[in-house]
Amino acid sequence: MGTKNKRILGDVFKYLVLAIILIFLLFPLYWVLMTSFKTNMEAYRFPPTMVPEAPTLNSYISLFTQDNFFFTYYINNFIVSGFTAAITLVLAVMSGYALSRFKIGWNKWIVAAFMSAQMFPIVSRMISLYDLLGKIHLINTRTGLILALTAAMLPFTITLMASFFDGIPKELEEAAIVDGAGRIQTLFRIIMPLVKSGMVAVGIYAFLMTWDDYLHAVTLIQDDSLRTLSAGVALRYLGELSYDWSKVNTISVVGILPIMLLFFFFQKYMVKGLVAGAVKG
Repeated sequence: MGTKNKRILGDVFKYLVLAIILIFLLFPLYWVLMTSFKTNMEAYRFPPTMVPEAPTLNSYISLFTQDNFFFTYYINNFIVSGFTAAITLVLAVMSGYALSRFKIGWNKWIVAAFMSAQMFPIVSRMISLYDLLGKIHLINTRTGLILALTAAMLPFTITLMASFFDGIPKELEEAAIVDGAGRIQTLFRIIMPLVKSGMVAVGIYAFLMTWDDYLHAVTLIQDDSLRTLSAGVALRYLGELSYDWSKVNTISVVGILPIMLLFFFFQKYMVKGLVAGAVKG
C-alpha cells in the first residue's frame, strides 16, 4: 500500500472517529428537541420513537400561554446571569491587572490560592457560604445569589485576565505615563482595548456558568418567585411520581436558546480569548 493510500485511509479513519464523537455529543440535544414535539404519552412509550409519530406544539403553546412560572424563572435567570457576568468582568479586569503589573512576593501564592480554589467541589463551601450570607441577611435574595456566584467565578477569571495583561508589553504603559497619562487612564484607554478578546471570553464564561447553575440557586433561594430556571424546573416540573417529559424538554429547548445564540455570535472571541490566555499564561 502506497504512502498516499495510507494517508487517505488515515484521513478517513480520523473523520469517522470525529463523526462518531459528534453524533455522541449531539444526540442528547436531538432527543430533547424531538421529545418536545411529542405528546407525554408518546414520550413514555417503550421502545421509544426516534421521530415523533404525530408532532405537536401543545407543550410549546401550553408553556407560553398558561405557565406563568416559567417566565418568572426565565427572567430571574437573565437578571442573575447578567449582573453576575458584569460584576465578575469588572472585578476580574481590575484584579487581573493588579496581579499582572504589581509584582510582590505574594503573587505566586495568590495565584496558587486561586487555582486551588477550583479543585474543591462547590458543595464543600455551601454550608459556610449559607452561614455567611445568613449573618448579613442575604439568604433568599437575588443580591446574595449574585454575590455567591460572582465569588465562585472570580478565581478563574482573575487568573485568566492576568495572563492577558502579562502578554501586553509594559513599554506601552511606560510610554503613556511619560506622555502624562495616569494609571487608570492608561488602563482604560491603552491596555483594555488590547485585551478585548479576553474580556469577552471572561464575560461569556461567567454568563454561561451562571445560567446553568443549580446548587447555589437551590440552596440560597427558597422563594419561588426568586428562583432561577434550573432550580425552578427541578422543583416545580419534576414530580415525585411522574414527569411531564414533553414540557420538561420544551423548557430545556427554550432555556438553551439564549446560550446557543450567545455562543454562536461570540464563539470566535471566546475561543480566541481562552486559547490566547492559555498560551500567554
